[in-house]
Amino acid sequence: MELSIWLSQHGGIAHSEQALRAGFTRYAIRQGIAGGVCTRIRRDWLAMPTAPADLRAAAVLGGRVACLSLARRLELWHLSDGMNHVSIPRNRAVPASDTLRVHWSAGPMPGARFALVEPVENALVHIAECQPFENALVVWDSALNKKLVTQHSLARLHLRSAAARAVRDVASGLADSGLETLPVSRLAFIGIRVSQRVMLDGHRVDGLIGERLVLQIDGFSFHSTAEQRRADIAHDRLLTVRPSWGVRAGRMRAARSAV
Repeated sequence: MELSIWLSQHGGIAHSEQALRAGFTRYAIRQGIAGGVCTRIRRDWLAMPTAPADLRAAAVLGGRVACLSLARRLELWHLSDGMNHVSIPRNRAVPASDTLRVHWSAGPMPGARFALVEPVENALVHIAECQPFENALVVWDSALNKKLVTQHSLARLHLRSAAARAVRDVASGLADSGLETLPVSRLAFIGIRVSQRVMLDGHRVDGLIGERLVLQIDGFSFHSTAEQRRADIAHDRLLTVRPSWGVRAGRMRAARSAV
């Protein structure tokens, strides 16, 4: 197998020791570098020109993609802060930067030796410690909703951070997006409980307050067309006139997603 093909199979970037273990000789690696197949980063990392920027940045710093940067990589719903988040070993110095957020604390899960990204559990802990409560909650809910983690697996984690424990206590994964997580969280803060994913007349509603007040939270991407809008109105009317419910349906609309 050629070095270029092997690197492509490893995301365009890999540690030189991994290449040696895969059977490539040091001469073959030097030839690949000389021929422009890849370049060296910090002597030990081999990166193709097409290697993702976040992985290259982590390799340059000798760290791992972490926190919101990992949430972006996993396409989790999040509120971006415009920073590049990297976890770094405590004994490693990094240059100051206005766009870099360094996480020195170790997460609850061990990472693979040559991994350039943190385990998702560690990233969630970093997010809880780094971001405001609601910003962290939307990411935790998104990770649960996408089944990247489970409530059982999170419950087993030894969390030293009070902030991480606070988010874990309320994260459910029931929301399809942060547009649903945020209002439910804010209503809970003032003592209003919202039941999520309730089935009414064969349709799932975003939230039910008490027994008769339906809360629907509409993001632009899924409710922007005339056909979708007509379907929303028809469902609202059905809930309103249904004798066994007589519910009141209210909709909150958001202009766009914040992912």
